[in-house]
Amino acid sequence: MLARGKALTQTQSSDLELDRTVEAKRRYGVTVRIHYDWRLARVVDSDGQVIDELNWSPKRSARALADRLSDLQSGRMSPEARALNKRFPDAEADGMAAMSDPGWPELEDEEQEMLSEAAARLAKRGVADAAADFDRRLDMLSSAAIELRASWTTSEARCVEWAGLFLAEADLDGQRREIPSAVAEAESIDAAAATLGIAAPAHQPEPTEWVALNDHAAGVVAQAGRLESAEAATRELARQYVPTLSMLVGPLGAARMVVLAGGRERLARMPSGSLQVLGASGAMAAHRRGAPPPKHSPVLFSLPQISRSPRWVRGKIARYMAGKCSIAVRVDHFDGEPWDEDKIAEINQECVNIRERFPKPPSRR
Repeated sequence: MLARGKALTQTQSSDLELDRTVEAKRRYGVTVRIHYDWRLARVVDSDGQVIDELNWSPKRSARALADRLSDLQSGRMSPEARALNKRFPDAEADGMAAMSDPGWPELEDEEQEMLSEAAARLAKRGVADAAADFDRRLDMLSSAAIELRASWTTSEARCVEWAGLFLAEADLDGQRREIPSAVAEAESIDAAAATLGIAAPAHQPEPTEWVALNDHAAGVVAQAGRLESAEAATRELARQYVPTLSMLVGPLGAARMVVLAGGRERLARMPSGSLQVLGASGAMAAHRRGAPPPKHSPVLFSLPQISRSPRWVRGKIARYMAGKCSIAVRVDHFDGEPWDEDKIAEINQECVNIRERFPKPPSRR
């Protein structure tokens, strides 16, 4: 009993000495900071003297460390740092200061090995969590569709021009969509001409040349199928993620806006003036060199309300539509009441009214 009472007295004496030290530092205005990482936390004064220290439990594991690192990445303090913060409420917590603290203990081999395993676990969690991120998924779909369309447009133009060398009577504009499939499914150039309903060509391609043309046409048809699939998936995901914005500018346009902004939340917090020129990086760069400022982005210009309007009212309509797009994406992001067809019709009618209010270009001074 005497030994136990003596130990308790020593503990109380140690706590009393710590309280006196803290009180003295407060009285003389000494700054106290809490430095911490995943292993330990320390209370350090401005002279680098360690006032108090707490270590992580010796029962450690890579799985528990992964959870701890995830908390630190999200800006939370470690449990040891929180405990010290209760003891020293006036102390400033600094999770990065441990990296520049010369007295901070180095990692042991066992700790380094456990840290590597925990980092691998965190990476796997990140990949798994990315599948639930609609921004990432929409980015992948929209980017894939844009890349496919660019590739398909070039290949399709080459296919039509190549086949047109032999199929002189083909209507390259009216039968543009039919030519690649007709060539891909035919066994000869004469069969392709018969499928298109035109006369057989006067000149025949060489056998190897026909094989190359036939393969190229088959590739164009396959690309068209992949493009249709990617755009259909993009439309479906955009209608789920940004339904109001999709109704206003179309699902492909809505998806492109979200991707260009870096996510739905960033788009929802973006001013309408920035949204109006979203994606017009080239025009903005030219504006910094002295060119006139852009009136609209490529996404907004693709809307018929703007592209089919006279040039002198495009800026006004783009400004109006950018404001409505800004409101629409905020409705989607902050769980507002989705717009209906009547609301969209009202916005489209206002675009018509703007055109009617400015039937002629302004006079130049």
